[in-house]
Amino acid sequence: MPETIRAVRGMNDILPDESSLWAFFEDTIRTWLAGYGYRNLRTPIVEQTDLFVRSIGEVTDIVEKEMYSFVDHLNGENLTLRPEGTASCVRAVIEHNLLYSGPQRLYYNGPMFRHERPQKGRYRQFHQVGVEALGFSDPDIDAELIIMCTRLWRLLGISDVRLEISTLGNIESRSIYRARLISYLEKFHDVLDEDARRRLRTNPLRILDSKNPTMRAILEDAPHLFDDLDEDSLAHFDALQQILHNQGISFEINHRLVRGLDYYNRTVFEWVTDKLGAQGTICAGGRYDGLIAQIGGKPAPACGFAMGIERILSLISETGTAEIRFVPDVYVVHQGDTAAEFSWKVAESLRDEGFKVVRHSGGGNFKAQMKKADASGARFAAIIGNDEAEAGQVSIKSLREIAEQIKIDLTKVAVFLQNI
Repeated sequence: MPETIRAVRGMNDILPDESSLWAFFEDTIRTWLAGYGYRNLRTPIVEQTDLFVRSIGEVTDIVEKEMYSFVDHLNGENLTLRPEGTASCVRAVIEHNLLYSGPQRLYYNGPMFRHERPQKGRYRQFHQVGVEALGFSDPDIDAELIIMCTRLWRLLGISDVRLEISTLGNIESRSIYRARLISYLEKFHDVLDEDARRRLRTNPLRILDSKNPTMRAILEDAPHLFDDLDEDSLAHFDALQQILHNQGISFEINHRLVRGLDYYNRTVFEWVTDKLGAQGTICAGGRYDGLIAQIGGKPAPACGFAMGIERILSLISETGTAEIRFVPDVYVVHQGDTAAEFSWKVAESLRDEGFKVVRHSGGGNFKAQMKKADASGARFAAIIGNDEAEAGQVSIKSLREIAEQIKIDLTKVAVFLQNI
């Protein structure tokens, strides 16, 4: 007997009992984003490797250690499974000249790929919804993105999240701060962990995000980026805070919030929960005004965020705010050759009227079929024997309430069910 083939480690099947919650989330997302004027963009899952090297940063963990990259043996191209969605979105906007007609509000969703150590909330194939506002420079769009999220949490029944915000300033102010931070950390070179030593000369701001207790103790007295911020970035950040205050949005300023991608500037933010252990960030983003030019487009401001679908669904499950599965409205029970033939017509006519219908398959007497009908969660059973079929009728039985079983002409069934 051949060996069983299993899914690739860190790449998970989504089974029917789980996919109902995914469908609920995706339906909610589409309606929520339409309410703010965001339109869907779909990009390939495979891109030129250079797109991510240029956008994410050559000395980031993603590019150095986590990307699934390969050489196309047919033409020698260096290709990568997308590790995040913003770069692909921006590439598509540039390639198809979408900003020619004005600023764009866009969103995407789908699988991303990173070669990480699989654990709860962190997988090698994971799914994200990304929301991007391109061509907008004022802080009101930063605020809009954050306010949008607060509405989504309400729609999903999520309450155990907090908002952390910060600003990274512009390139010049960040360069000044970078030099001060390196100078400070070099005093502790002998006690820096391996990651910090590696990042000290390449991406020192990422050290601020260290989870190592020893590193966090050292960073307590590290200089703050805020001390080197340019006036425009400070004004932008102050305006954002004022809008959030005016709209009743609570937040914390986190001076260590740097994000893991090189393209961020000015506003950065994260939505964090304590319910998911180490993987507590469920949504994160910020401004990336230089990325469009960096990838080859005409300079334009931009801001956005991405949320991990698996983490959000895990949070929904953890808090017990939603238990969703497919439940039909009507389960069609039938016995006899004439009844079986008629049952097709009954099921299709009800579907024409918008009902979710399961037609029994697999035989069995009425008692066995009714057990299946009850287990399905359907509100009604449509019962058909040969006598009903010959008369063009259906017996309707409520499965959730005490009510008399009623026999009714097929032409009147839909209206009857819609009114009870």
